[in-house]
Amino acid sequence: MGKYFGTDGFRGEANVTLTSEHAYQIGKFIGWYYGARKGRKARVVIGKDTRRSSYMFEYAIVAGLTATGGDAYMLHVTTTPSVAYVTRVDSFDCGVMISASHNPFCDNGIKLINSRGEKMDDETTAAVEAYLDGDYAALGLEGDVPLATGDALGEIVDFVSGRNRYVGYLISLASHSYKNMRVGLDCANGSAWNIARTVFEALGAKTYVLNAEPDGLNINRNAGSTHIDGLRRFVLENHLDVGFAYDGDADRCLAVDENGEVVDGDKIIYIFGKQLKKEGRLTGNRVVTTVMSNIGLYKALDEAGIEYEQTKVGDRFVYENMVQNGYCVGGEQSGHIILSKYATTGDGILTSIELMEAMLDNKQTLSRLCADMTSYPQVLKNVRVSDKQAVRQNARVQAAVDGAKAKLGDSGRILVRESGTEPVIRVMAEAKELREAERCVNDIIDVIKAEGLA
Repeated sequence: MGKYFGTDGFRGEANVTLTSEHAYQIGKFIGWYYGARKGRKARVVIGKDTRRSSYMFEYAIVAGLTATGGDAYMLHVTTTPSVAYVTRVDSFDCGVMISASHNPFCDNGIKLINSRGEKMDDETTAAVEAYLDGDYAALGLEGDVPLATGDALGEIVDFVSGRNRYVGYLISLASHSYKNMRVGLDCANGSAWNIARTVFEALGAKTYVLNAEPDGLNINRNAGSTHIDGLRRFVLENHLDVGFAYDGDADRCLAVDENGEVVDGDKIIYIFGKQLKKEGRLTGNRVVTTVMSNIGLYKALDEAGIEYEQTKVGDRFVYENMVQNGYCVGGEQSGHIILSKYATTGDGILTSIELMEAMLDNKQTLSRLCADMTSYPQVLKNVRVSDKQAVRQNARVQAAVDGAKAKLGDSGRILVRESGTEPVIRVMAEAKELREAERCVNDIIDVIKAEGLA
């Protein structure tokens, strides 16, 4: 990760960590980087979520982009996967999504997407960071990037047609009518609010929508995939067949079955893996997960005869593994699910469509589709430490971790990892019994504290 850009873009509190000046400078840079330095106009497509600050950042990016001669194509409020889709199919130089995903409204972020619809490569984000720091020499410049004048100034194009084409693409992926299916959609007062209902109603579902009244301040507030209890109650009270919850930019989806039980990303990966294997389309007979996936998923995959890969936490690493090996399904427990035949990034609405397809193909409820996977109780605690590396290298801490692993054996799992953005160590345990998982986590944390590291 760089100074500003992490695994999911440049993110921070609006006008504190991430300012409108940063947005203006990023716009200036990509206008020059993709255009003026190549002797032509850059073409950049831009989307945003519903945060109040998204409009400020949008205007700042567009001002910078057009000032250096780039053309800005505006999708307005839309999802991250829609920006990735439009960037790829309409041959844009770059896509920009303004969103802080599942974070509260006071945060925001700028995600850069390459011409293939993928998260931007490290080399390009490093160049953006050098520009933000005024390191012009690193970019081969003697001073700031030149501004355009006269008819070389960039244009602003209303490109809502691109978003509409993405909606049409999602609808085209369904092979069933959803008539007589009662579906709940929790849009988190975010990007999905004006897309998810359109898709499901076009497919014939009886659609019940929650949290689709964004006011700029209520995105993710007690709503969506990070606060799913409201959808659970709604599904039960209204006797729905299924519910889907998205996050702020709709690149995640968690589901709720007809019994009000949460179907998380691990169970979704299991359902898709079994479905694709049944159809003879599971490339390499493998799915891709992260180290945070539940041990119950791996036991269920073993039982189903499906192999798996593990990556670091982050959908970017899942996608990279999938591309390198040609795999077709992967994701995270949090609901980032990537289906490489259809998308280059996690897509919450696409995920919900494919779950509907699996239900209708098999003529089974969602609970039945994942009945053979049992998630183990999981305990995760964060410990603020003075030196993450010192914790990792401490002999007594390592001995405590090894002891917990030996105690659990094949009936559980221990994971101790560093946060990528904070001075925090994350200690996670899974076991057949919740008390056993809690005891393992607490024992390790006690040693970290006893060693004076926390």
